Amino acid sequence: MDLEKLRETAAEVVAREDVKYLLGWKSGTFGYRVAPGFVEDTAGAAELIFSPLCTANLATYLTLVEKLPVPRGQEPDQRKVAVMVKGCDSRAVTQLLVEKGIDRDDLIIIGCPCPGMVDPALLAEKYPETEEPAVVKWSENGFLLAQNGRETNLARDEFLAVKCQLCRYPNPVVSDIMLGEPVEAWELAEDKGVTEVEGKDADERWDFWVEQFSKCVRCYSCRNVCPLCYCEDCVLDRLNPTWVNRSVNISENTAFNIARAFHLAGRCIECGECERVCPANIPLGRLNRKLAREVRDKYGFEPGVDPEAEPFQASYKPDDPEDFIL
Repeated sequence: MDLEKLRETAAEVVAREDVKYLLGWKSGTFGYRVAPGFVEDTAGAAELIFSPLCTANLATYLTLVEKLPVPRGQEPDQRKVAVMVKGCDSRAVTQLLVEKGIDRDDLIIIGCPCPGMVDPALLAEKYPETEEPAVVKWSENGFLLAQNGRETNLARDEFLAVKCQLCRYPNPVVSDIMLGEPVEAWELAEDKGVTEVEGKDADERWDFWVEQFSKCVRCYSCRNVCPLCYCEDCVLDRLNPTWVNRSVNISENTAFNIARAFHLAGRCIECGECERVCPANIPLGRLNRKLAREVRDKYGFEPGVDPEAEPFQASYKPDDPEDFIL
């Protein structure tokens, strides 16, 4: 992608009187970190980037920041919000539109065709982070890492994020402005993480998830980063009545994680943010991708691809086949 074109387009957008700010990516302060940027003027647009390190889904901020009502005495700012989206991010925006979580007229969507993101954790294992910010670019055969004055070629298959290996929509499914040419969809890898768990018998699967959920510290990072977990009154926070206790033990941890997974059934757009931010490295993506695949296979439904679709939960029909239900 032409970086100058990106910044020029962003500057034109934020200069509009009907635009409040633009959500994009900026370089972080060290290592492989990339930060979300709220650009409110043309000068800020000069700091925007789009690189293989821009893995974060900015759609989360559309519901985190843009909440009504405003404090007493203030008037709501009715101007539009511009947001840069990759393919998976655009699916989150589309699903929010389907659920009426956001209004299409309030958005300017800037599409960024995505050749695939690196997994920063895999990158750091082989090339440890330094205090100086690193630069990663796309190359003909993978990625190019510029760090400490040296350039290193990185094989795509070795460092590509799992979510990108499995991505069916590398190009944004909805946009007002498209930056760059669409990328060619690649051959999908086998979802070995889900297959591994499916290959276990019931007791072994239970033992696997007991081991994983026992690591959960209930920090709520997975919920807070998820673009589809935007309920102001979350059932997992309720104390009267209490649905899930705050205790950190295997029983409550399991209830918390299973409840989240099923609340996302038919809604999860497989952006991988929950797994990326988990400090305990719980493979939450396996659980969510399993349910997403069941919804695709059993009901022929895929969230976040059609802004005119009904929510999956609203598609229930009394005559739906039930042969697969135990």
